[in-house]
Amino acid sequence: MLELYANAGCPYCQKVLKKMNELKIDFIWRSHDFMAGENSWGFKIGGKTQVPLLVDQQNAVTMYESEEIMKYLEENYN
Repeated sequence: MLELYANAGCPYCQKVLKKMNELKIDFIWRSHDFMAGENSWGFKIGGKTQVPLLVDQQNAVTMYESEEIMKYLEENYN
């Protein structure tokens, strides 16, 4: 199962969300808490407080950057 760490107000997160919906990918939405800083799950998993963060445990992939995430989704889940 894919996990998307994101913030609802983030335009880059919205691009990834749109792509995931277009490809009909099941995923878990994890709301990122910027106020938590280094205590946030996103930081603990990926080392940055940046979103979007995609975690694909099945393929051992953790990645940032909306364009890279969308390319990965196209190549692996289309």
